[in-house]
Amino acid sequence: MALRSLATRKTLTLALKSTRLAQSRALQTFSLPDLPYDYGALEPAISGEIMQLHHQKHHQTYITNYNKALEQLHDAIQKGDSSTVVKLQSAIKFNGGGHINHSIFWKNLAPISEGGGEPPHGSLGWAIDTNFGSLESLIQKMNAEGAALQGSGWVWLGLDKELKKLVVETTTNQDPLVTNGPNLVPLLGIDVWEHAYYLQYKNVRPDYLKNVWKVINWKYASEVYEKESA
Repeated sequence: MALRSLATRKTLTLALKSTRLAQSRALQTFSLPDLPYDYGALEPAISGEIMQLHHQKHHQTYITNYNKALEQLHDAIQKGDSSTVVKLQSAIKFNGGGHINHSIFWKNLAPISEGGGEPPHGSLGWAIDTNFGSLESLIQKMNAEGAALQGSGWVWLGLDKELKKLVVETTTNQDPLVTNGPNLVPLLGIDVWEHAYYLQYKNVRPDYLKNVWKVINWKYASEVYEKESA
């Protein structure tokens, strides 16, 4: 009986280890998305050097650290280590937010030859006129709030699904727009971290904000708006 009990315990232990291994292998990881254009395709508004560094280095670092934090979180949960779970929340928010925000940012840009900078038409165009008076007024508002943002962060055009209106918001560091409210949907986000412009515009953030509109992909913003406002 003792031998049989020992064998049973060994079998259960092996089964548990196998289950944990399978769970570990099943843990989803995130990878760097491809850009839908070449690094130099947004010049002269944004240099190819900036785009390559921004995408390959900065965005990739957020993803690497996000995956690492998620793996550590998974292990902590398996071990019942609640203290580590709590400690990891800031790393997950920062790096996960960096991945989310940059994945949107790349889609918010397009070469001029592919429609970058063309004003929005249809329902989004009407909504901008209704909420801000004109596209020019919206751009001025976003530029002013982006330039005034202290430190690093983002300036957003979002849809408030509860109030059914467009809003301009800023977030600090890598906080995604949803941290400002669960009903906010990002339509357009502009990165105002120094790494997004310093090599080209030095410390003159307003010049970067002025020129980035030449390559804004309003078509993508319009598609998101039509989907989320339906």
